[in-house]
Amino acid sequence: MTHQFVLAFKVVTLVFAALASIMNPPANVPIFLASTAGSSPDVRKALSWRIALNVFLILVVSMFVGSYILDFFGLSLPIVQVGGGLLIMSFGWTFLHQREEDAAAPSAQSWRPEELATRAFYPLTLPLTVGPGSMSIAIALGANTSQAGLYEAAQIVAMITGVALVALSIYLCYRFAENIARVLGRTGTSVVLRLSAFIALCIGVQIIWNGLTALIRTLPKQ
Repeated sequence: MTHQFVLAFKVVTLVFAALASIMNPPANVPIFLASTAGSSPDVRKALSWRIALNVFLILVVSMFVGSYILDFFGLSLPIVQVGGGLLIMSFGWTFLHQREEDAAAPSAQSWRPEELATRAFYPLTLPLTVGPGSMSIAIALGANTSQAGLYEAAQIVAMITGVALVALSIYLCYRFAENIARVLGRTGTSVVLRLSAFIALCIGVQIIWNGLTALIRTLPKQ
């Protein structure tokens, strides 16, 4: 029983570390604040919960059935990387060139309660929080993560637990985003926002390059 627990703990740690390292929830806090400028704490709390739930569902689906969905639509992972990379590039470029007065505009203040689900999914969940990079990692983990001697049911529970911990970390970062911004100050938040947007832009370029490189390898050799 202890051996099973140790193996399951290794899977949980692997899933959490692999996904959290590329998603990096704390780095998304300034962009989340800019995207929800003017909204009340209650709205941000509701958005945080919905985003965390969306992240959990997307990653679990990607992990267990993502490869089958791609096969069904005749899509390859490199194609998804190129398309998703372009989306992330566009998102990062928008915030990188956003003016201070635009960032402070009360764009989220007029959101109606029925709009929260839509806004929480796009752009706050996809591509801000979950992108093609994290989805491709989830697909790879689902296909390749295994521990010899670990029961299949325990393996599934461990992988879902790892994803749940990632979603929890996202909820906590977004839920207390205002507190983090208060510590950073207005200037610090602006600096981190620009850096996060630039990193998102670079990540988009890297994901596109990874997809193109994989596609180039499939071309017939002369």
